[in-house]
Amino acid sequence: MAVLNRFRLDGRVAIVTGASSGLGVTIASALAEAGADLVLAARRAERLADTRALVEKLGGRALTVTADVAEPDDCARLVEATVSEFGRVDILINNAGLGVVVPALHQSRDDFRRLIDVNLNGCHWMACEAAKAMDGGGAIVNVSSMIALTTAGTPQAGYAASKAGLLGLTRDLAQEWTGRRGIRVNAVAPGYFASEMTDGHNDAIEQLLVRVPSRRMGEPEELASAVLFLASDAASYVTGQTLVVDGGFTIG
Repeated sequence: MAVLNRFRLDGRVAIVTGASSGLGVTIASALAEAGADLVLAARRAERLADTRALVEKLGGRALTVTADVAEPDDCARLVEATVSEFGRVDILINNAGLGVVVPALHQSRDDFRRLIDVNLNGCHWMACEAAKAMDGGGAIVNVSSMIALTTAGTPQAGYAASKAGLLGLTRDLAQEWTGRRGIRVNAVAPGYFASEMTDGHNDAIEQLLVRVPSRRMGEPEELASAVLFLASDAASYVTGQTLVVDGGFTIG
């Protein structure tokens, strides 16, 4: 296979959670450009329609499913809808997530539990449901964060715990499933990217950019390219790994 063709996803079906806004939209668009059919999931149905229109404009087929990944039954229903519509699941992008900046002593129990439920538990439920449907193998990419690996000096204990847990989940699922099921499981750990999650924190982020060797925030397409690599045959010998896409923040 020619090297560039290894990045193609023709004939494959990808589920992208958190596809109603921000980086999820860009990731879905990149997979569609590479030839995949998309199942787009999020809690906000009206925003999913916009992502679906974008995917179809790029030539891909798309199905939208309203779902909350923190609910195991929603995860099962999402995978069932995918198989019903397209007959298969090849790729799962676990992108749905919450970001909260709050001191640990001021974070409510419910808010902490919600972070874990969405950012960690939801990825586990989705991965398990998708794996059951990946009869011929597949690829799972979990979207973690550089905050799983370092601190930015901001009060994010709950968020950091959820994203660090996701890296452990990634490694163990890769160990369980790659050899037995042919399912590769990897993670990306983004740094600062312009997105809905970072809106309202631009002043603080600008101050932190002095720690980034690249001296800028990332472009959404730069993260989407990394996700595409891990989802495609270009990464066929890569599993259980975390690809940090942070402009160099974590090397400082």
